[in-house]
Amino acid sequence: MTGGLFAILDDIALLLDDAAVMSKVAAKKTAGILGDDLAVNAEKATGFRASRELPVLWAITKGSFINKLIILPLAFLLSAYASWLIVPVLLLGGAYLSYEGVEKVFHTFSPQSHSPEASQGDTKQEDAQKLEKAKIKSAVRTDFILSIEIIMITLGTVMDQPILLQVMVVSVIALLATVGVYGLVAMIIRMDDVGFYLINKAVKVKGWFSKALAWCGSSLVALLPKVIKALGIIGTIAMLLVGGGMFTHNINALHEALTFMPSLAADLLTGMFVGGILLTLQLIIEKLKPTRAKH
Repeated sequence: MTGGLFAILDDIALLLDDAAVMSKVAAKKTAGILGDDLAVNAEKATGFRASRELPVLWAITKGSFINKLIILPLAFLLSAYASWLIVPVLLLGGAYLSYEGVEKVFHTFSPQSHSPEASQGDTKQEDAQKLEKAKIKSAVRTDFILSIEIIMITLGTVMDQPILLQVMVVSVIALLATVGVYGLVAMIIRMDDVGFYLINKAVKVKGWFSKALAWCGSSLVALLPKVIKALGIIGTIAMLLVGGGMFTHNINALHEALTFMPSLAADLLTGMFVGGILLTLQLIIEKLKPTRAKH
């Protein structure tokens, strides 16, 4: 009995060791997409009132956990019984991310987005709570698509392993993609709180240490708006890169046609092209709607 127990414990230890090794391999392969995930989600979680930042981030985090609970079993089922569906699913996700990225660029440079009258009208017409809920839904949708790619890439690294090891490794990376990413996002958006804390602490101490604390605190407070602005730009580029990458990495003909340029440039241009087509179609449909209503 004792020998059997030790044999079981030894098997468990070996399994955990294998899971740790494979998780490291999977983490390296998904490092790029996890970085994009961080940039996109940090951009999505900013732009709220200070008092609502953490509640909104928590709502997005809960949505991310639910996404993983939905995606994980579906990913294993697709991999086992309908692997041909994986690429179409990834391409749909890529199309959505590309559209979102191009739409953000379009609205940034659109004259209407800078019109004071339009912004005042929007403020009067839209209820703050509804706007917040809409932003949370958008963030959770984006997280869902990014999570699909992270989980699929991870699953691809352990396809030749036993099913239990596959489940353990993919679950670890999925957890990292939520806890790690949103933990870092929380730290970024609360930089100013840390800054004010250091400034208050500086008043209670004397000498060079007081000046150092005050300088660090002031720097963090001053840096936050710049970081948020940078995250908006990086997040938009990341959406285009990930969206375009889903096409260039999964359509061999497209991949071969773009081998003459760096992979990042190919992904970015593909994302802009796909997103541009979808945005153009949306704008055409919106223009046709009033015409139909008149007739």
